[in-house]
Amino acid sequence: QLQLVESGGGLVQPGGSLRLSCVASGFTLERHAVGRFRQAPGKERDGVACISFDGRTFQSDYVKGRFTVSRDNANCTVSLQMNNLKPEDPALYYCTARGAAYLCSPSRDWYDSWGQGTQVTVPS
Repeated sequence: QLQLVESGGGLVQPGGSLRLSCVASGFTLERHAVGRFRQAPGKERDGVACISFDGRTFQSDYVKGRFTVSRDNANCTVSLQMNNLKPEDPALYYCTARGAAYLCSPSRDWYDSWGQGTQVTVPS
């Protein structure tokens, strides 16, 4: 069973940085894509970034140039480095994967395993 545990959220001032970690267990991380989504109160859960099994990365337009996703297969971890955080970035951030899925998808419905989320707060 795929299990994902996020950490690293917190409160940061605008312009600051945070690094979110997602630790995977129960599956071979190097054979899976891992997506990063976020959900603000009253809004849809939207894609932020994704990294495929071979290390190709994708970022949504609203975080491109600020957020970077990376993976460390040896430590079963996918990280999301978030720089220049803005007041529109606060949300519950999730990592997600799908069984036997090598490639990324922008659709939240594609994924079938989700972590518990970690909160990011950026005061305006």
